[in-house]
Amino acid sequence: MTQETRKNPDTCDANCTENCETCPSKKTAGAPKGLPPKAKIDVKHVILVLSGKGGVGKSTVSVNLAFALANRGKKTGILDLDFHGPNIPKMLGIEDQRPAVTATSIEPVHVTGNLSALSMAFLLPDTSTPVTWRGPMKMAAIRQFLSGVHWGALDYLVVDLPPGTGDEALTIAQLAPNVRGAVIVTTPQDVSVMDAMRAAKFIEKLDLPVLGVIENMSGMVCPHCGGFVDLFSTGGGKKAAEDLGVPFLGVIPLDPAMVKAGDEGRPFLMKHADSPTWKAVDAVMERLVREIDAPKA
Repeated sequence: MTQETRKNPDTCDANCTENCETCPSKKTAGAPKGLPPKAKIDVKHVILVLSGKGGVGKSTVSVNLAFALANRGKKTGILDLDFHGPNIPKMLGIEDQRPAVTATSIEPVHVTGNLSALSMAFLLPDTSTPVTWRGPMKMAAIRQFLSGVHWGALDYLVVDLPPGTGDEALTIAQLAPNVRGAVIVTTPQDVSVMDAMRAAKFIEKLDLPVLGVIENMSGMVCPHCGGFVDLFSTGGGKKAAEDLGVPFLGVIPLDPAMVKAGDEGRPFLMKHADSPTWKAVDAVMERLVREIDAPKA
């Protein structure tokens, strides 16, 4: 286009091709539109684990799910995206380790032959250091944790998300490839179930399936008599699953042994095979693995 035929930016009309040197539209011509590109990571299935509120045992479910998958011979990664409360390394007994960093990538911490992990906790100077990031920094970190980490070829990547439906959940849903769906963790109380319903609706708005609902801390097995104590009521998680029309994966009772297992850095499924709680956790994980492996509708 010659100087004589260039359009004046003040007089561009509907026929403008956005190729004029002086056209203000040229700055945006060809600019990417829509969602950001998916991160480059070799993974068959990404599983999101989230809850509507904190303190419901979401990280415990994430750790035991990752361990259950790895124990079945699946190459599994667990990614801790709870930047403000990263507990996965502690629960896996690897809080003193650090990922190897090369010029081109980060090596996750290898827990077993089939299980590797990455968490913001590995990158902090000590366990009491807070992370005070806004959304853009979190998004950049999540992309780095996906495509900038040498995960290798994974069958599953289990993502432990912070409570709620904020930046981390939105970003991982946009950036991660092959998101299989989400697991919603709740406790039986009405306030927790209400927040779990919000989390499930959030996942549905992202056009992702809810793989199921887990009701955690559903009663307690008395360590003295073996009887069942109904601490926080029961049935809230099951009703939520029925209302949502999604699978109910089962209940996990409150057990001091599970708390101790997390503090000791050993997934609960590694021991206590003779306890009612172990059987409940194992049954929930079996149902969840079946839901994950089931063909998509």
